Amino acid sequence: MAKKTKLRSAAQTAVRKRSSTKSAARSSARKAVKAKPRTAPAKTAPKKPSRPRQRIAISHHREEDFKADGLRTYAKYRDLGIAAASHGLAQAHVIRLQGPCDPAEVSKLHLHHVDFQMVYVLKGWVKTYMEGEGETLMQEGSAWTQPPKIKHMILDYSDDVELLEVILPAEFKTTELKA
Repeated sequence: MAKKTKLRSAAQTAVRKRSSTKSAARSSARKAVKAKPRTAPAKTAPKKPSRPRQRIAISHHREEDFKADGLRTYAKYRDLGIAAASHGLAQAHVIRLQGPCDPAEVSKLHLHHVDFQMVYVLKGWVKTYMEGEGETLMQEGSAWTQPPKIKHMILDYSDDVELLEVILPAEFKTTELKA
């Protein structure tokens, strides 16, 4: 029985040596190809251009604030102070189209080089044409956006029409087109 125990322990020792040699070989092979420890890549946010801090703009209705110094000669504009407060980021004004409408002067196809333009009818009505949309009658409470560089024109309006217009950026170019 002593021989059997010695044989078993010799066999067990041999098996242990072989398996530890294999695992050593395996582990050394793993070490050679072991990947570098994973670290989260440094997240860097894209730098936004620095803008001056916006300030509060308050505008109260005063008739004397409507000026004929805007884009169209047949309109009076009341600046709401947004352009100055936002350092040119946006502009907002109330527009009064002066009636009666003269289509020869008013109905000129044009486009604006803007990022955003929205119009809301405060009073009265205005009939517009927008490329891809056709003619649309906008009444008190109607609002619309005009995508950048969309061809459009005013066709007609009521004598009492007032519009709120918001445009980004405050300064932009207008291009008159042939109808």
